[in-house]
Amino acid sequence: MSTGQRLKFWFAERFAMIVALLVLFYLFLPVLYTFVFSFNNYKKSNISWNPEGSPTLEHWQNPCGPPGLCESLGTSIKVGGIATLVATVLGTMLAFALVRHRFKGRGAGNILVFIPMATPEIVLGASLLTLFVQGFGQYGLKLGFWTIVFAHIMFCISFVVVTVKARLQSLDPRLEEAAQDLYAGPGSTFWRVTFPLVLPGIVSAALLSFSLSFDDFIITNFVSGDTSTFPKFVYVSYLRGIPAQANVIGFSMFVIAVLLVVVGQVIGSRRRSPA
Repeated sequence: MSTGQRLKFWFAERFAMIVALLVLFYLFLPVLYTFVFSFNNYKKSNISWNPEGSPTLEHWQNPCGPPGLCESLGTSIKVGGIATLVATVLGTMLAFALVRHRFKGRGAGNILVFIPMATPEIVLGASLLTLFVQGFGQYGLKLGFWTIVFAHIMFCISFVVVTVKARLQSLDPRLEEAAQDLYAGPGSTFWRVTFPLVLPGIVSAALLSFSLSFDDFIITNFVSGDTSTFPKFVYVSYLRGIPAQANVIGFSMFVIAVLLVVVGQVIGSRRRSPA
């Protein structure tokens, strides 16, 4: 076998792995940039690398240095927490209703759930702005923290419903039937069988909702008024130079998210493994 044939065979054998590595590199390149430039000893802008004094740990030692950075981070966490809690509860109940019950308009409900997901964010943001200002402004509602929360709850519910519905539809109904055969009532069957099986889907929906809420800029920019969230702070800072401390916080949030996913996978694998 010639050298060219051996190389061709080697490449064909590892083609899938090479493509996967290239895709992963493409996906994580922005994360790598965020991490590297969190050590940049920048002057006016953190876009280009400054070889003088870099790398530096100064930004990691004082991540709240830039005025308003940690305040906007706190706002994003509060908004994300409230929106996630409300959207997860409402979305889970709606998912159960759509999957487990038959009622008039059920088919239309399944379709309407996808509308917030399919609507462009700029259209959704402009519509919500009009609704808040012209519809509820006369009743004293002002753009700010709570209008952001209401907007985030609205678009997060759809993702919760879709995620929990998928989990519910994958459950084996024979497990609940077995519990009922053993004289378990509707309440006991739900809390001892159904809810533990659906819980991973609910947790996944909650994590997805928090990520979407924390990351949202377009809708938030329409309905936030003078209130600043972390994405809005980064956007405004871009006009004068994003501080490296924003990279520190961004990469830290990424690490926390990865750790949560890893912990979830470990717990799930232990629950699935035989005792």
